[in-house]
Amino acid sequence: MPGNSFGQLFRIMTFGESHGGGVGVIVDGCPPGLEISEEDIQKDMDRRKPGQSAITTPRKESDVIKIFSGVFEGKTTGTPIMMMAVNTDTKSEDYHNLKDLFRPSHADFTYEAKYGRRNWAGSGRASARETLARVAAGAIAKKYLKEQLGIEFLSWTEQVGDLRVTLDPLAVQMNDIEANSIRCPDQAIAQEMISLVEKVRNEGDSIGGVIQGIIKHLPAGLGEPVFDKICADLGKAMLSINAVKGFEFGSGFEGVKMRGSTHNDEFYVEDGKVLTKTNHSGGSQGGITNGMPIVFRVAFKPVATISREQKTVNQKLEAVSLEAAGRHDPCVLPRAVPIVDAMAALVIMDHYLRQKATS
Repeated sequence: MPGNSFGQLFRIMTFGESHGGGVGVIVDGCPPGLEISEEDIQKDMDRRKPGQSAITTPRKESDVIKIFSGVFEGKTTGTPIMMMAVNTDTKSEDYHNLKDLFRPSHADFTYEAKYGRRNWAGSGRASARETLARVAAGAIAKKYLKEQLGIEFLSWTEQVGDLRVTLDPLAVQMNDIEANSIRCPDQAIAQEMISLVEKVRNEGDSIGGVIQGIIKHLPAGLGEPVFDKICADLGKAMLSINAVKGFEFGSGFEGVKMRGSTHNDEFYVEDGKVLTKTNHSGGSQGGITNGMPIVFRVAFKPVATISREQKTVNQKLEAVSLEAAGRHDPCVLPRAVPIVDAMAALVIMDHYLRQKATS
C-alpha cells in the first residue's frame, strides 16, 4: 500500500501495529554475501526498545528480532529479507477511554478522516512502535556501509527544551552518547536534561528537543540532481519519523545570518584528496556529497499523549475533557537517536547502490 515503503534500490516495507501481533520489515535489494546475524541487529533494537530507563515509557518489550528469510548460512542471499519482532506487553484496555475521541495533536482525527475508521488500540500504524522495523533494516545498511566504505553514523541528543549543548560533531564518540539515559555526550548537561524530563513527566506533561546527526567517511559523488538530492532524501527520511517537526542541513537556518564570503566552503587539497576548510554546506553541494561529513539536526515535538487534562471533541463532535492513561514517553529523544541513525543509513545505502548501478 502506498506510504509503507521507502527507498528505490535498497527498499524497505514495514508492517504491523503497536497492539497487533508484532511489527516487522521486508528489505529488498540488499546485496548478497553480507555476513549478518540476529545478534548484529539486536544491538540497535536494544537502543530503541521501550522500558530501558526511568525517562522512557514503562512498556516492557524485549523487541527480539527474528530473521525469517533472505539470510542463509549467516550471509545475505540477495533475496528479500523479512524480519519481525513479536509484541508481548500490549494493554489495549489503556486506550478504551480514547476510542471515541480525538487526542489533541495526535493522528486520531486524521487517520479517521482518511480511512473512515482507525485502530484506537495503541494507535495502530500511527504508533512510534512502527520505527522498530526501520531500526532493524537500518542495522543491515549500517553494517554493509561500514564494512564496504568505512561509513559511520552518529546521532545524539543536542537539546531538550531550552537546554542545549554545543559540541564539535567530529569530536563526539559513541561511548559518550551511551554514557547516560538521555544520550547526550556532554555528561553534565545530560544530567540537567534528565532532571528536566523527570520534572515534566511528574507534571503529567511532555517535552521535545533536537537530535544532532553526523555521517562520517562518505565518498564524494552520492546523490542525484534536482529531485533526489542527498539532503532532500535525508529530509524526507527524518520528517517521516513520528513527532519530527523540523529538519536542518549544514548551516541550516543559521546560515541566513552569514555573508556568502563567510558561508562559502573554500576548497583545498590534502594527500591528493579535495577537502573544504569549513563545512557550512553540511557535506553536500548541488545535492551530491562532496566527501566532507554530512551534518544535520532533527527537531522533535513534545509527545501528544499526556495525562494532564485537555479539551477536545469526540466522534459525535461533542466537546469533552481528556486525561489520557497509558504508557507513553515523556520525551522521545533517547529512543529516537537510533531511529535517526537508521533512517540516515537507509538513505545512504540506497544512494550508494544507485551510484554503483550507474558507474
